[in-house]
Amino acid sequence: MNQEIRQFEEISYIIRYPGDYDPAKRWPVIIFLHGMGSRSQDIHRLQGNPFFTVTEKHPHFPFVVIAPQCSAGTWVDIYQSLKKLVQHVASAAYTDPERVYLMGASMGGYGVWQLAMSMPDLFAAICPICGGGMYANAAQLKHVPVWAFHGQKDTTVLPEESEKMVNAVNRFGGNAILTIYPENGHDAWSDTYSNEAVFRWMLSHKKDAGSAECTL
Repeated sequence: MNQEIRQFEEISYIIRYPGDYDPAKRWPVIIFLHGMGSRSQDIHRLQGNPFFTVTEKHPHFPFVVIAPQCSAGTWVDIYQSLKKLVQHVASAAYTDPERVYLMGASMGGYGVWQLAMSMPDLFAAICPICGGGMYANAAQLKHVPVWAFHGQKDTTVLPEESEKMVNAVNRFGGNAILTIYPENGHDAWSDTYSNEAVFRWMLSHKKDAGSAECTL
């Protein structure tokens, strides 16, 4: 899979293309938000994130991946620039605007919840992993499919944080599901990234256009 390093305002990001990438076509896009371990001003540190090392092993991964790097304390510290980057990506020539997805783990899981609640009309589906959010705002996600993941033995971010968010989305009439890995601690991401069914689930959702054909 080919990738480039790009810059948008204060944010450096990686863009990875599918193996059969054709610039004349529009592609499903995953915006990936990393956790604290990949914070840096060195973008090459992000290239070793488990998201990349695991998903590159999938025999067919039909997504353009956009992975911004947080060079500050948290995503909140660069939040306005992050939102502008997402809007930039959503309107890019390579992007199918009906198939923009959001995934992130730990600090990135919190970022996924917050970003999706701030920009619910943009995402076709989201996958927050071992994160949490502001339950009172969960009504914003009632039209955004959610599949959340958490380790039952997580002591860094308690699984109740995902449970509360998923329950709140559903209480407001949304469509959220939660997978708990009974033996996992904070690492709920490795099992998630390696599960091709997760990415087929993403592709089964299109924004305001019914279901997409699964090609994974």
